Amino acid sequence: MTGNASGKSWSGDFPADFAFPNASPAGREALRMLLTRYSVSGKHLGPPGPSDDEIWTLALAALRAPDHNKRIPFRLVVARGAGLERLANLFEEYGRRRGRTGVELAQERARALQAPMTIAVVARINADDPEVPVFEQWACVGGAISNALTALHLMGYAGKMLSGARACDPAIVAAHCGDGETLVGWIAAGTPTGPINPRGDVDPGCVLREF
Repeated sequence: MTGNASGKSWSGDFPADFAFPNASPAGREALRMLLTRYSVSGKHLGPPGPSDDEIWTLALAALRAPDHNKRIPFRLVVARGAGLERLANLFEEYGRRRGRTGVELAQERARALQAPMTIAVVARINADDPEVPVFEQWACVGGAISNALTALHLMGYAGKMLSGARACDPAIVAAHCGDGETLVGWIAAGTPTGPINPRGDVDPGCVLREF
């Protein structure tokens, strides 16, 4: 139980008959599905990956993120088939530049090929925008990622947002980005090969406060 200055408390326990009086049956089902979305590592994703129509739908969902003045400060780069092989080559070269050999180098290559598809998220942040501050543009990018992952889940797939040192490597960045762009990372996407389980319980009370 979490309290706050107003005296209101929020409980982490939701009753089974929790009501959503304004929601349609479709809305209630969508909400139920949303609350069962968890990230799934690429090593637990197999074929099939999303089809062309499903990728298009994922992009539409990403474009529904809150976006002040419709700046669309991101784009998505899909890698599958030959694209994944190209990404694997980049990861292998990344490992080689860091002195990795043998098994470690093979692991770098395998890392790019685990999921049947990856979708690079490329941010296009304009620091000189006179109307939309940088933090709002980044918020839109984050919303787009969240919407894309939710869309994957609702279409029967799973995914995980991946980033880290590889997303900062100059050669890998150059392969994805143009001038002024930032490689945020990759969404690994595919069909889960086993049960999807949460990493741990979450309590909405830890983030809720009354003003």
